[in-house]
Amino acid sequence: MLENTKSLWEWLLRSGGTLIDNNAGFLLIGAGQACFATMDVAVKKANEVDPSIPVLELILIRMAVTYTCCISYMYYHDISDFWFGPAEVRGLLILRGLFSFLSIFGLYYSLIYLPLSTATVLTLVPFCTAISGTLFLKEDFLLREALAGAFSLSGVVLIARPPFLFGENPGDGNGENHVDVAQRLMAVGVALLGVLGTTGGWTTIRIIGKRSLPVQTLTAYACMCVVGSTILMCVMGIPFIKPTHVVWWILVLVIGIFGFFAQILSTMGLQRDALGRGTIAIYTQIVFALILERIFFGYTIPYLSAIGTGIILSAALYTVLTKKRTQEVRDGSDDEKRVLLSPEEHPNEENSVEQGH
Repeated sequence: MLENTKSLWEWLLRSGGTLIDNNAGFLLIGAGQACFATMDVAVKKANEVDPSIPVLELILIRMAVTYTCCISYMYYHDISDFWFGPAEVRGLLILRGLFSFLSIFGLYYSLIYLPLSTATVLTLVPFCTAISGTLFLKEDFLLREALAGAFSLSGVVLIARPPFLFGENPGDGNGENHVDVAQRLMAVGVALLGVLGTTGGWTTIRIIGKRSLPVQTLTAYACMCVVGSTILMCVMGIPFIKPTHVVWWILVLVIGIFGFFAQILSTMGLQRDALGRGTIAIYTQIVFALILERIFFGYTIPYLSAIGTGIILSAALYTVLTKKRTQEVRDGSDDEKRVLLSPEEHPNEENSVEQGH
């Protein structure tokens, strides 16, 4: 009896380890989405502070914190090229930063006028990045992954409940009562513009592959955001709002810290998985957003949103459980080390997406 129980536990542990190993990229991206959802709550709360914090200032402060953390980490671990990244991908790192600046601006602006869950579902990133990965990186986009993406998108529609499908009063709860049609349309338009930035940023990460560390990629992103937001604030004459509340500082810290870990986890996940499959994990952010929105803003989740959330979770679970064992050779417990430390320490590591992954 005891021997059978021990064998069962060994089998469960072995199966669980295999499942995690085969889906490391997917799970890392999912963890990153939980951090992103927490950060988005802080961003939306910051818009309620009197005086409210301008979007560009939020980006500037968050990315200044992220940049400082990245530089400090690389300096402490004696990582080379920590200022500008490896020379061979420096241009791609800058391009990734510019794309992602557009992405974060689109999200932060939309959070001013839209509920957290609505702003989250408008990203449409999984489909866009899957198509981008197929077109530019020649990655396989399997039928089951396409079906899972379409299934997830149906859940997104149930959560967003666009007026042209559900009418002018789709029962969205109490999250948009103060927003007029023009503001909502502008927010949606800017959010969709951010989709292009997110797609470009994630695709660029895959092109870079493991030629750059996640922390180097994040450093370039943060640097471009700091430079871009500073220039735009000066050009547009947006004043820098000085902090007047303790709550203000707490929100800034939450935005900076959770934004940092969200980017690191997502980048590590993308380096392990193909765009088409890995970005399906982004849909899990909608689930986190709905839960946090209920906790912090008292937003009532309609039954259609609950159904949509269940659909998204089912599609994500299906994607994980149908993942076949990757052909890439892994080093087991050294996997984290290979990703976080300098690639020069691992000369046999594949250097580009085109060489296979």
